[in-house]
Amino acid sequence: MLCQGVHISDAFAEAFRMWATRLIVTALDDHWLDAAISESTGYGASVIGCDAEAGLERRLSPAETPDGRPGAAILFFAFNADKLSKAVVNRVGQCLMTCPTTAIFDGLPDATTGEDSTRIALGEKLRFFGDGFQKSKVLDGRRYWRIPVMDGECLLQEDVGAIKAIGGGNFMLCGNDQRRTLNAARRAVETIASLPDVITPFPGGVVRSGSKVGSRYKGMFASTNDAFCPTLTSRVETVLPPEASCVYEIVINGLSQQAIAGAMVQGIQAACAQPGDLLEISAGNYGGKLGKFHFKLHDLMREATT
Repeated sequence: MLCQGVHISDAFAEAFRMWATRLIVTALDDHWLDAAISESTGYGASVIGCDAEAGLERRLSPAETPDGRPGAAILFFAFNADKLSKAVVNRVGQCLMTCPTTAIFDGLPDATTGEDSTRIALGEKLRFFGDGFQKSKVLDGRRYWRIPVMDGECLLQEDVGAIKAIGGGNFMLCGNDQRRTLNAARRAVETIASLPDVITPFPGGVVRSGSKVGSRYKGMFASTNDAFCPTLTSRVETVLPPEASCVYEIVINGLSQQAIAGAMVQGIQAACAQPGDLLEISAGNYGGKLGKFHFKLHDLMREATT
């Protein structure tokens, strides 16, 4: 199969169950909003070592935010609701409450406590920072906490929705020129950034140190994905085309299978848009043993053209 002249490998991306929440963060202006986004999503690349995978879903105009200020929708992912709750409380308390002028709202207001969704405490826990001076108010059935801080008050919603989601959708960009392969990766990430319900949580949306499950070293549950390492082609069972000298992975987390599938298709199409930038597009999986969500590249691309 070819996409604009680029070979599409008959591979599948293996994704797994996660839990996610969406926070709506607002600030006085874009400068402080940018600070809030970068701080709260920092060190949010992989739950291999991070407390959560995090990223900007999209920016919001003042007309789209609860308080009529510039805003952003930020997504956070973790393996279960308890871990997600701990990560979000820590990141909001340390990164958003400390950021000048911010307010934090629930981005999944329809999520209720059940099998596929729940509510996680936010202002309910962080209110204690107010040391008894905090105040609460109920508007439209939702409780908000006003915590006194040195530039006025930080407004926090008492709890926020969390839902079952998916992490680990991916595709691999194989090339023989680093700059051109990275150009293709940037086109893919920029296209995915315009789509709802998904994030690409790694630096600049791109992964160079892709991982496999397991290691020859005790205590390591993940290690370098040697099958995709160009310098190891003579030492391991490689899956790379002979001319490949670099590989970059685009990892996509999403709130649904449909969101990830759509992002993969549009990202692949954007990556292939410039002739000669890529040799092949493949995907990372673990033999189907890690995650139950399998995104088959050929099936996705066929469905996109029908």
